[in-house]
Formats: sequence, C-alpha cells, structure tokens
Amino acid sequence: MLDPFQDPFFQRALLAGLLIGFTNGFFSGFVVLRRTALSVSALSHTMLPGIALGILITGTLTQVNAFIGALTAALFVGLGSVVVSRSSRVSQGTALAILYTTAFALGVAVLQYLRSYGDLSHWLFGDIRLVSSSDLWLAFVIGSIILLASCVFFRPLLLTLFESSVAAAQGVNVRAMNYLLFGMLILALVTSLQAVGCVLSVGLLVAPGATLSLLTNRTSLLFWGGGLVGALGSVLALLLAYWIDIPAGPAIVIVLGTLFLLAFLLSPKYGLLTRIRSSS
Repeated sequence: MLDPFQDPFFQRALLAGLLIGFTNGFFSGFVVLRRTALSVSALSHTMLPGIALGILITGTLTQVNAFIGALTAALFVGLGSVVVSRSSRVSQGTALAILYTTAFALGVAVLQYLRSYGDLSHWLFGDIRLVSSSDLWLAFVIGSIILLASCVFFRPLLLTLFESSVAAAQGVNVRAMNYLLFGMLILALVTSLQAVGCVLSVGLLVAPGATLSLLTNRTSLLFWGGGLVGALGSVLALLLAYWIDIPAGPAIVIVLGTLFLLAFLLSPKYGLLTRIRSSS
C-alpha cells in the first residue's frame, strides 16, 4: 500500500496533484458563480489545435511546445470572444462558439500532417505521473499568480460577477475584471493540461466548486473549500490509479465527479435525499 510513496515519480505526481488540484478547485468558485461551465468546455477543447499547430511549426512535440501552443490558442479564443462581444452586437457566447469551433476545425485539419499524432493521446487525457521538476515549478508559479490575483481583486471580481452595474458605479473597471477572469481561467486550464489533458480539464475546473455549492452558502468556503476538494480529490485519485492500475487523468475526474454526486445526494440542505424526506 505504501509502495507508491517510495517512487520519486509518484512523489512529484502527488505534489503536482496538490498544486494543480488546489488552484483549479479554488478558481472553480468563479466558474460556478459565473455559470460559465460551457465556456470552460469550449476553451478546454481549444487547447488541442494550439498543441497541433505548435507541433506543425516546430516539427516536434515537447512539453514547452504543448504549453505555449495551448496557452496561445486558449488566449486567442477566450480573450478574442470578449473583444468581439465588447466591440459588436454579437454576444460573448456566440463569439466564443464561432472562434472555438473554427480553431478546433483548424486543429483537426492540421492533424493529418503531424508525424507525432499518436503522442497526442498524452495531452488529450493527461498523465500527471510523468511530470518533471520544471513542470512542478511551472504549476507553482501559475498557481501562485492565480491565487494572488484572486485574493487581491476578490471583492471587485465578485461585484463584477453579481452586479456589474453596481461595480461600475463604485469605480470598478468591469472590463478589466472580465479580462482578468478570462485570463486566470485560461491559465488554470493550461496548468491542468499535464494532469487531466485537454478533454477532461473541464471536470477539474468545475466539479470542486459545484460540489461545495451544494454544501455551503458561504462564499469564502466555496473557494477555499473547492481548493481542498480539488487537491485531496486529486491525491486520492492518484493513489487509486496506482493501486488498481488505471490512467491517472480519468481517475481524477472520476473521483471529483463521485464527490459531486455524493454531495448532490447527501447534502444536509440541498441534497436530493434531504428534499425527498422533507416533502414526504
């Protein structure tokens, strides 16, 4: 049972799970409050064409190429949708749908020209057990930036989410807050790339906050509790993946999804069983 803790690769994976899980779990509070889970899903799939274009341009698939390509594509689509919505009568959701599908179609078209197409499965579904020391430092730096920015701008960000007109009346730069939210969202998605990949990253960035929303009405607990759920859920998933020999990325999302279902059923205030008992 304790064998994985003697493995230096698994030790790095556990630390990465704590860092990435806490960062994404904390930020999932903003995603849940803003109700932008579908936007997260679109942006997570946008990272694939970024990786594909990175391989096409450089001729090789490395962690640096994958990270830069995914970050560039997500920034282009995510912040581009904000610019379009602010500059025209087109809504942000519509702009995001157009940019996301166009980018994804471009990525699919490029795949046939890539010799390393088979290696992309690692980036589609993640493999946190292969993280290096440089990956850990990158996750730490990006996580620190997200957490610091969230704490410093916590009040104006919440005002922007709930009452943008009130926020503007109080002197909050609403447009800057929207750009900041999207920027942090994209950074959180890119940090989860190594852990769960493009396809499953939305689960890590939505499930912790959604789980806490069923357990508490306190805004602070939604964020810090979401961080704990993301971190501990990732560590538990890594241990289960090692013990029963399944891929780590899907295991993380399965564990977080299971925690959400348990909260949905058993929450003392909002759980399905509680509502059934109170109505009977």
